[in-house]
Amino acid sequence: MRTFSELDLHFARLMTELAGHDAPEVFLTAALVSRGTREGHICLDLSSFEGRPLTGGELEGYPLTCPSLSQWRRVLEASGVLGKPGDYRPLILDGRSRLYLYRYWDYEKKLADFIRDRTGNRNGKPQIFADEAGIGPALLKDGLDRLFPPLPDDGTDWQRVAAITSLWNGFSVISGSPGTGKTTTVAKIMALLLEQSKGKMLRIALAAPTGKAAARLEEAIKKTRETLRCPESVRAAIPEKATTIHRLLSTIPDSPYFFYNSGNPLPVDVVIVDEASMVDLPLMSKLVQAMPGTARLILLGDKDQLASVEAGAVLGDICGTGSLDAFSRGFSDELKKYTRNGIQVVSHPGESPVICDSLVQLQKNYRFGEESGIGHLASAVNGGDGDRALALLKSGAYGDIQWSELPRPDILTPALSEKLINNFKDYLQAIDLKTNIEEIFDLFDGFRILCALRHGPFGAAALNLLVEEILRRENLIRPDTRWYRGRPVMITRNDYNLRLFNGDIGIILPEGDNELYAFFRDAGGAWRKLSPSRLPEHETVYAMTVHKSQGSEFDRIVLILSDRESPVLTRELIYTGITRAKRKVTIWGREDVFRAAVSRRIVRTSGLHDALWG
Repeated sequence: MRTFSELDLHFARLMTELAGHDAPEVFLTAALVSRGTREGHICLDLSSFEGRPLTGGELEGYPLTCPSLSQWRRVLEASGVLGKPGDYRPLILDGRSRLYLYRYWDYEKKLADFIRDRTGNRNGKPQIFADEAGIGPALLKDGLDRLFPPLPDDGTDWQRVAAITSLWNGFSVISGSPGTGKTTTVAKIMALLLEQSKGKMLRIALAAPTGKAAARLEEAIKKTRETLRCPESVRAAIPEKATTIHRLLSTIPDSPYFFYNSGNPLPVDVVIVDEASMVDLPLMSKLVQAMPGTARLILLGDKDQLASVEAGAVLGDICGTGSLDAFSRGFSDELKKYTRNGIQVVSHPGESPVICDSLVQLQKNYRFGEESGIGHLASAVNGGDGDRALALLKSGAYGDIQWSELPRPDILTPALSEKLINNFKDYLQAIDLKTNIEEIFDLFDGFRILCALRHGPFGAAALNLLVEEILRRENLIRPDTRWYRGRPVMITRNDYNLRLFNGDIGIILPEGDNELYAFFRDAGGAWRKLSPSRLPEHETVYAMTVHKSQGSEFDRIVLILSDRESPVLTRELIYTGITRAKRKVTIWGREDVFRAAVSRRIVRTSGLHDALWG
């Protein structure tokens, strides 16, 4: 069975002590809910465990067999540590036998309340329209026609639909795979919002869950805003600075709380969050609690990517399992197309969940067209069709996708040597040629090894050692000391004083008299150098896990799977790995393991989906 941590056991002992009597059901329940939260679940579904024997003998003297649901509820309700929704107790049990740690029930409720409060404008006046009669609708229609001109085939422009949706609602989600134009769309949305403000100051905040994702958002907005068909004053007012959500909320050192909260709201009118699939429930809930009552929240992300490393699958729960797909297929009998204030919009019928009208899935991919193997492969994996995905990989019909059988661990080095040397030598040789830092980083970011696992012979830790050994043999690096020229490092723990965050990547480079520094790219595109000895926790990063690669893109990737099945290997993980590549992806794996992974979805227990979709 999955093991319980010391934290799980400590919490179980505490709950049993607070209950005031020897209660094996309380001990087991507390250990289970603690473990579930560590594994990414928001709550524990008691009904899925009732009567189930958990292999492993006994847990501190208590038998590992779950009671019947009726007995379980009865004992917990009499324990004194359990409350119903709205009570202030360590454990909260709702009417559907979902058991929460109190703080996670509170996070979920406040997020659901926020979303419900800002959706439901189906029959109402758009919040963006100015109060003066006649100003808003005409101005908005002009802006929409200018920024989203009619398509030549008279088809549905889903970017335009996304813009109208975001303007019509106080909360909206724009989902789409890489290359569908999410940041282009949101840049146009900002232009529309600024035009509608009629000269009034509009405070827009751009944020992302990691420093790297914030830097990419910043870069994309800067590039896009120069191409917008809007007045120069509007273009100049579009913000180009992005930050992490933690920095936006202003972290209080050595505290789980933020400076901005429900009692001290953010000074913003609009918050735009990119890579929203990476945001866990506690952070998303704290963000919405810090939003002023009139502020608008727009989430950008790919609902099919991996969920956050921490608890929750917030974007997936908001979008609804399968429901967004039905919405995004196009106009059908179930969708209505009508004109409101002179602007044509799309909506679900009145009996459908109101949140449907706040969600848009972008359809057209501008990076991966019909000729792209990456696009077809991602679609097959996302659809759970492992046989089709393997057929595409092995067909040879597309030059940008390739399948390689995973070798035994003892011959992995010779199998990978040539590929690794060819892909890493350019950036390492550029260092010796004293090439500028920008080009060195661009060459390094052209290729990356992505691993499904962190540990084991095919995990990121082992692969980084393997790469160093191969490059050392070729005299491309000299890892005789901890710090060597060209060593790529990834920060693994936030350091707000140094402005370095989990996932930030730097390279050790010589400067001046060949003294070595760690160089990092700032969100604004500038370069910062630090003495390597000052770096917070970090690791070498020729190879990285797929989880750590979220928010990044590389020209070419090698995705290395495990040689055996693992619960970590899921459809979402493989899809996320594939879509990190812009030009080519090679998958090293075993066919049976690959098929099993594509058939397996991430399942995280929560009540957020039900709260929003009913």
